[in-house]
Amino acid sequence: MEATKTIAHEIGGIQNDALRFGLHGVKSDIVGSHPLESAYQSAMKTQEEMNRKILANTYGSAFPLKMDLDKQILSRFQRPPGAISSSMLGLEALTGSLDEFGFEDYLNDPKDSETLRPLNTHHGMEVRLGLSKGPICPSFI
Repeated sequence: MEATKTIAHEIGGIQNDALRFGLHGVKSDIVGSHPLESAYQSAMKTQEEMNRKILANTYGSAFPLKMDLDKQILSRFQRPPGAISSSMLGLEALTGSLDEFGFEDYLNDPKDSETLRPLNTHHGMEVRLGLSKGPICPSFI
């Protein structure tokens, strides 16, 4: 039997589509994240594992599993791409990230920038449904 051969949908891959998604940056491929950022992420992961163990010891082993199911359900709930973005308020309330004050709370919102390209709703839905590849919204001009 001869194996079925398929041709890739996009010639050259998504990384070469500079007209739609802008120029590809090589620096992000070469340089990893900042050492402080990786230390912060590992500390947050350790803190989350410790909280899961505390919850399992306090309320039983099914409680962290139920929280994981709730987190999966709330992370899927999103608005369609458009003018109003998804706030993920339920997920933030469940994970406790409502109490955190991040840089996005006091710095300018990238969506308010003058160089931000307008969102193409049709392309965003195609990406979400798996019909097209690439980011839902191209970032900046």
